[in-house]
Formats: sequence, C-alpha cells, structure tokens
Amino acid sequence: MDASVIARSPRGMDCLRPLRAPALQQLGPSRGSIRPRRPSLVLAVAALAMIASAAGCRLTPSNDRDWAPELSRLSTADFNGNLVTVHNVRNCDYRTEEDYDVHYDDRTYDLSRLDSVDYILVPFGNMPRVAHTFLSFGFHGQDYAAISVEVRRLRGQDYSPIQNFVNVNEIIYIVGDERDLVRLRSNVRRDDVYIYRANTTPQQSQALFVDMLQRANKLAKEPEFYNTLTNNCTTNLVAHVNHVVPNKIPYTYQVLLPGLSDRLAFNLGLLKSSGTFEQTRTAARINRLAYIYRDSPDFSERIRR
Repeated sequence: MDASVIARSPRGMDCLRPLRAPALQQLGPSRGSIRPRRPSLVLAVAALAMIASAAGCRLTPSNDRDWAPELSRLSTADFNGNLVTVHNVRNCDYRTEEDYDVHYDDRTYDLSRLDSVDYILVPFGNMPRVAHTFLSFGFHGQDYAAISVEVRRLRGQDYSPIQNFVNVNEIIYIVGDERDLVRLRSNVRRDDVYIYRANTTPQQSQALFVDMLQRANKLAKEPEFYNTLTNNCTTNLVAHVNHVVPNKIPYTYQVLLPGLSDRLAFNLGLLKSSGTFEQTRTAARINRLAYIYRDSPDFSERIRR
C-alpha cells in the first residue's frame, strides 16, 4: 500500500545528538528544602521551570498528535522466521527541503540475505562536533534499509535542541529508503555525509536489525520523549550495539559529541579501515557520488563504489 501527500515543512535539524542531562536530581538538598543561603539553586530551579513551561513540557508522551507529514507514520515490523515485513517504510521525493512528496510502503526483508551494516555520520555544518548518526542495513548489496532515530516534530514546528532538554517532542524510529534518508542530507540540505562499513558478522548484523525494529514496535505501543542529551540518535545506537555485543562502546565525550563518534568507532575496531582514520574518513564521504547518481534507481549501490 502507498500513500502520497505534497507537504511543506520547516527547515530544521533532525536531532542534536549528544546525551541527556540528569535534569533535576542535583538541584535540591536531600530533604527537598531550598535554603536562602543558596540563591543560585533557586535561580536554577526557576530557570528550568520557565524553560519547561515555555517549551510546553508535558507529563505523558503520545502517538496521537498533529505530526509533520514526513513523521506522521510509525514504522513497525512483523517477524516470520527469516522474513521481516516492515510497515511504513518512508521514501520521500524532495524538490526542496520544504517541498516534497511523502510516500510510505511495506517491504519484506530476508534476514538470511542481510550481510552488512553501515554507520552513517552527518555533521552539522556550523557545529561539526555535533552530528546526526544512523545505520543502514544491506541485503547482498542490492537492497538497503536505513533506520534513523529522530525528533518527532509537529506540523509546522521547528526543531529546537533547547526545548528538547525537557519533555516536548516524542522520539521516532524511521525506517526509510536511502534515496530519502541519505539523499535528503547529501543533496537537498547539502550536508557532508560519511558512510562507514561496520565490522560485523552476518549474525551480529541480523541481531542489530531485529533489535532496532523491536524497539520501533515498542515505541508504537509505548511512546517516549526525545531528549537532547539522553534519548537521541547516538545514545540509542550505542544502546543497540551494546545489547548485541555487551559493553562494546563506552559512554565517552565522543558519544556526547557525536561528530567525533566515527573516530571512537574506528579506534574500537568497529569500522572497516581504508588506512589511517583520516584516510578512512576521506574515503567514506559520498557527496560527489550522491550528486552524480542522484536519480539512479541503484543509488545505494552507486554511492558505495
């Protein structure tokens, strides 16, 4: 089944992918009183309360809101042996970032054909130490399913990392075609995009794919708030990897600043090497190929050559 809609959306960033500050736990004395001799504490609490109020902080997350069209449907998965049917795979057709058609369809993937995982890093141009990160799963190098963890914005809403320090927006797992999730960033927004092949066995690749889809299923039933610091794209990827390979990735400043996370992954041996880290990073940038093959039906294969 397919659905299309012409939409206009605000320009914005997917997620500011550092991690979640333990918001209020350090703000008050152990017995809950605020002592006059600590005015800075009063100001901190007041400031957080004002931010939460201004941001529209809510107590309960919901999947029933007036979502931006490209975030209107949740991806979910059905499992039947090696076959996984993913519902609401997104494949937007962009004329500009604000003018695009939204398409969703259902796709079935064979886990026995899943043989690669790519780590995709998209630094923010004016803040290169901050980045969006996501994974793409390859099925014999011919079909790719990308999974991107993002802020679920409302219709007409701009993304605000400050607002999302408190409970404002929900989190969404988007399963999408690379001609959407990669090309949006490389060709439409013209961000630098780096695609690194991960060092994984087929069994680890399959387990990681299933783990992410199971979380997508859970979020469809039990929504959660996105948080700029603790519940974002990178923290979720780290959690998934560590669930498949326990304690593989430590929570370091390179997770807090995900624009540096590719170096961390390289140093941990998680990425296939093309020499030094700098050589590997140069080889991973796909913008030129993404432009040349922007209209190619085998876009995903071409950008990896």
